[in-house]
Amino acid sequence: MLPGFRRPGREPRFLKGDSMGKNLDPFTGEQMEEHRLEIENRIRNLFWTVSGDYTLEVRPDVEAFTRSRYIALYDAMKQGAFGRYFDLETLELYIMKKNYFSAKERPLLELTQLCVDMAVYPRIAEERPGTKEIRKQAFTDTLEQEEAFLHRSFFGQVKILIMYRCLGKTEPKMSEEVRLAAEKVSELRDVATTDDIIKKIEEIYNGVFDRNFEKEHGNLEQILKVSPMELSDSFWQECLTDEQMEAVIKKYLAGLGKDMMSLNICEKPKKYVHLESSGQRKETESEETAEAAIKRVEEYVELNFGKNYLSLLEQERKRSRLCKGIHSNCILHYTDGILHAPVKKNNQYRFSQLQFEKNRQYYYSNHRVVKRNIKILSDALKKVLVLRNQEDVCRAATGQLAPARLWKLGRTEDEKLFDRKLLSGASEFVVDILLDSSGSQAIRQSQIAIQGYMISEALSAVGIAHRVTGYCTFWNHTILHRFRDYEDQAEKNLRILEFRASGDNRDGLAVKAVYDSLLNRTELHKILIVLSDGKPCDMCMKRPGIKSPADYTGEKAIKDTALEVRRARTFGISVLGIFAGNDEDVQAEKRIFGKDFAYIRNISNFSHIVGIYLRRQLEEE
Repeated sequence: MLPGFRRPGREPRFLKGDSMGKNLDPFTGEQMEEHRLEIENRIRNLFWTVSGDYTLEVRPDVEAFTRSRYIALYDAMKQGAFGRYFDLETLELYIMKKNYFSAKERPLLELTQLCVDMAVYPRIAEERPGTKEIRKQAFTDTLEQEEAFLHRSFFGQVKILIMYRCLGKTEPKMSEEVRLAAEKVSELRDVATTDDIIKKIEEIYNGVFDRNFEKEHGNLEQILKVSPMELSDSFWQECLTDEQMEAVIKKYLAGLGKDMMSLNICEKPKKYVHLESSGQRKETESEETAEAAIKRVEEYVELNFGKNYLSLLEQERKRSRLCKGIHSNCILHYTDGILHAPVKKNNQYRFSQLQFEKNRQYYYSNHRVVKRNIKILSDALKKVLVLRNQEDVCRAATGQLAPARLWKLGRTEDEKLFDRKLLSGASEFVVDILLDSSGSQAIRQSQIAIQGYMISEALSAVGIAHRVTGYCTFWNHTILHRFRDYEDQAEKNLRILEFRASGDNRDGLAVKAVYDSLLNRTELHKILIVLSDGKPCDMCMKRPGIKSPADYTGEKAIKDTALEVRRARTFGISVLGIFAGNDEDVQAEKRIFGKDFAYIRNISNFSHIVGIYLRRQLEEE
């Protein structure tokens, strides 16, 4: 016998009404307080009995019970059954991410309610035959109280149609779209996994309710890819600790889970949900201006990556010149990193500190090897430069007079009567090192940091001007993290150990931005070295009020990156691509960089390969 339900002919002593719950007289406030504890216990026991797990938490909705005992108890049964057969946390996170992608919250929750009901009902009905009658009574009460209200929304109409069919009533006249949605919801009767439920919700929401959603905001793969850092923006977390942030999200998900299991949901206009540190949902109207939305994104990017070191005028000039074509609506964010230009010492500041410490520990653990490699690399470069520094003499129209050629004066047209010494050295070269800092490099962060540091130390030792930059993409911003600049002293090289991987990678725009500034250098010979995984990919997370750039994936991303590499070479820049990724992406890397391409199976060979390339460039020039 399910707790909270009577045997035929007996009335639950804490309920008022006839044997089937019809003509219920609602509790007065005083009566409700008198029976609140007993009602809560009955709902909890029902939830635990169905779920089979007494460790699960449930929040009894006593107020809903005053409107309909069957609705409240059936909601508890559904929640218990879902916790038993499916993964509520996975579904909650999906709904949160879908909302983050600008899905309409109320329709999405209404659809989820229907899908949850259809997925769990056959399972609990088979185990507990009384469930069928309880469900019918819950549907009857819902229609009596809310049918007129449900007609106002698309999924409200779908709910009416499904309830009419369950009760065996003559179906009301509905549109073909409503009937199609109801049929697709019914397909969940035999669903096996939570992922199947999520795919069905996507199919109905994107295929029936909002057919432009996927095109404008993203598909399921993009939605599920959203990182915790990006989700935390939905709460505008400011400067919460990790523990506070976890508590905030937990409270949010608890409320979301309750909404998904309920037959009722209040009507409210489309709003964007943020969380305060208390965990309460704070909603703002959807009419957020584009200007306010852009400012908000800019603030958040600076909050998590550090302030932009360019003036507003310089930022706009670079954006208008470089962010064109496939990169339209992109923004370049030039920063020295959150550790040197923080807005606040927030979670991302602490994460960066932690990764810096990890990289330093890796450095200290391999200190001798690192120092030896730096010496080998710098000695090899010095030898090449010594040879270049030897004096070469050529005939010229100016310089030191060569007496042996004076006889030509007046007798020939040869004016080269002088000798001129040619000196060449480190000052003729400038090097840019561009490091892919996207999330795909997370498994090798410390190794990349150390290899970049070794190259920089060797270049500093021989006096070659160089810059080291990390790049990744966050929303519509391509982040260019300057670890050290061309004229910086060797002490700045340690900043390369701040390397941290996150986000996507829009390689073509990063290459374009770096060689654009490299062209302004006065050195005769310019070299660009790019370490990447051969898979440029920017899923272009959509933000309300912001014009998003085109998706940057697959063939078009590879072609764009290859085009920028070719352009750099036409400007006289020597470009070397070094591949540090998965074997299946090596062909894409070859297409991007052509003959000047190196495949390293172990990141520890990075500095060695770069050393060989630099020596070759110095010798050839």
